[in-house]
Amino acid sequence: MIRSMTGYGKAECELSQKKITIELKALNSKQLDVNTRIPGIYREKEIEIRREISDLMIRGKVDFSLYTESLGVDSNSVINSSVVKSYFNQLSAISTELEIPVNERTLQMIMQLPDVVKTNREELDENEWKTILETIRVAIKSLDNFRLQEGLSLYNDIIFNLNVITSLLDQVQQYELERITKVKERILDALKDLSSPDAVDHNRLEQEMIFYLEKLDFNEEKVRLLNHCTYFLETINLDEPVGKKLGFIAQEIGREINTLGSKANHTEIQKLVIGMKDALEKIKEQLLNAL
Repeated sequence: MIRSMTGYGKAECELSQKKITIELKALNSKQLDVNTRIPGIYREKEIEIRREISDLMIRGKVDFSLYTESLGVDSNSVINSSVVKSYFNQLSAISTELEIPVNERTLQMIMQLPDVVKTNREELDENEWKTILETIRVAIKSLDNFRLQEGLSLYNDIIFNLNVITSLLDQVQQYELERITKVKERILDALKDLSSPDAVDHNRLEQEMIFYLEKLDFNEEKVRLLNHCTYFLETINLDEPVGKKLGFIAQEIGREINTLGSKANHTEIQKLVIGMKDALEKIKEQLLNAL
């Protein structure tokens, strides 16, 4: 069953002091293109994250985000009290000299000065990372399931339009005898308009007419078109990424439909060919999003 390249996946887990949220969004793309938003503490694991994504996503533009939310009272940021005291003593001395009173606004100003708040670098806990990695895998699987559901809609639409093509192809047969007869009549009518119809070599005329009718014969194109449609149906039901392969088969189907149209020489058959082209364009549009 084909998968869509668009999808969304999300998973969450709670650690001792924080909550981890993983989000993945995917759009269609010719190749796999992964963009990541990861807190600095987990940057060293980016290659591992990309490998997990590439193993299942295969193709598409994937945006990966890892968010952290603190659940405890502990914080990596602490006030550097010695620096605050130093700033306060200096400002108090200046205020006394200038006869400016020291008040609560002085402390507010100090808190905005450099080095008042320092951040302790958090070290990555490998045991926590194992839990986060499992959560990432759950989010990736969620995205894959979303793609599978979207792929079912693609599948139904593509199969519907493929059936339209084969149905229209079956309708061509009812006009084939009439088509050949009309071609013969046009040739004979053109001969009647000649100034000396008696000068026509009828044996040569018959040979030329046979040759002309053979050039207009599209039975081979019909057989190839039906074979391509059958192969397309077999391929779309494979349990592997087949989007690119289906695109190539659709190109071959298009070639046979175009050749059928160029040889038609019949109004009703041309209408059927136009219907086939319309259905094929809808298939190609859907294949742009197929994995």
